[in-house]
Amino acid sequence: MDNSDLKATDLLSIGDASIDTFMTPLESETVCRLDSKECLIAFSYGDKIPVKNLEFSIGGNAANNAVGVERLGINTSIVLTLGQDSVGEMIVSRLKAEGVDPTYIIQQPGTSSNYSTIINYSGERTIFVYHAPRSYEFPIKLPVTSWVYLTSMGESFLPFYNHMTEWLKTNPTVKLAFNPGSWQLRGEYKNIEAIMTLSHLINVNREEAEKLTNFQGDSLGKERDLLIALNKLGPKVCIITDGSGGAFAYDSIYGKFFRAGVLPVDAYERTGAGDAFGSGCLSALIHGKTLDEALLWGTCNSASVIGYTGSQKGLLKESEMPTWIERAKSSGVVVQNL
Repeated sequence: MDNSDLKATDLLSIGDASIDTFMTPLESETVCRLDSKECLIAFSYGDKIPVKNLEFSIGGNAANNAVGVERLGINTSIVLTLGQDSVGEMIVSRLKAEGVDPTYIIQQPGTSSNYSTIINYSGERTIFVYHAPRSYEFPIKLPVTSWVYLTSMGESFLPFYNHMTEWLKTNPTVKLAFNPGSWQLRGEYKNIEAIMTLSHLINVNREEAEKLTNFQGDSLGKERDLLIALNKLGPKVCIITDGSGGAFAYDSIYGKFFRAGVLPVDAYERTGAGDAFGSGCLSALIHGKTLDEALLWGTCNSASVIGYTGSQKGLLKESEMPTWIERAKSSGVVVQNL
C-alpha cells in the first residue's frame, strides 16, 4: 500500500481500552436497603453460580469512541498504550477489523492489558475492573488532525496529559473534545486544568459536572447555571448527560442552550451508553451538523447500544442513522431550547 491509498485521519481517539467479559447469571437475588435505596446483588458464598450466556467485547472509553465514530463515517486513529499479551493482541485485532487505524498503539513488552468482568442483571451492570499498572507513552509524532478526543486513563495519566497539553499548544487549530474519567476527576483539579482550558468541547454526566464546577446544592432545574459554570472552566461547547433525563448542552459561541429527550426503549444492558452518546454527538459535529442535530445523533446511538450486550455491538453505522432519527422524531423525541 502506498501513501495515496491511506485515509486521512479526521480524529485521534486517545485513552484506554480493555477486553470486557459479560456474564448474565441464572440465579441471583437483590437485597435492597430501603433507607438508602441502595440495591445489592447477592450470591451464595462458596457456590458455583451458573450463567446463561458469556460474551466478549472490546471496551474502554477510547476504543468505544473510536469504533463509534468510525462506523459513523469518521476516519479515526487511536492512541493507546497496551500490554504485549493476548488481551492486547485481541484489542488491536478487533480495532483493525472495525477500520480504526492502529498506527499509534504502543504495546509494552512484559506488561499486561486492561480487563473487565461485567455482571448484567435487570438491565444494569456491575463491573469488576482490572487496570494494569503502566506508564502511558506519548507517541513520538502525531498527525495534526481536525479533532482529538481525549478520555479516561489510569492512575499514571498525568505525564501523558502534560505532553498532550504542550502538543495542543503547539497545534492550536486542533479542536479538543474532553471526556474525563474517574482518575482525572478524583485527583486535584490542577491536574486537568490546562486540558480544560484548551478544550473546545466537554462531555460529562450531571454528577461529574457538579464535581468539576463545585456546584452548590442540587442542580436539578438549574441546568443552565451548571452549563455556564462548566463553560467558565474553558470548554466552548458543554454537554451534560443525565441518563433517563436526557441531555443538556450549551454552545457559548452562539449563546444557545439545548435540552434533548430520550427514546422510549427498554434497556437490555447499559454498558457504553454514555460513550455511544458521545461518539454520536462528536461524529455529527465533525460532519458539520449543528449542536442540536448532534444531540439527536447521540441520543439515537445511545438508544441502539442499550439494546445489546456490550458497549459496541449496537453502535450505529452512518447508513442507519437517518432511519433512527426518523424513529426518534416519530416517538416524540425533540431537541428544544433550554
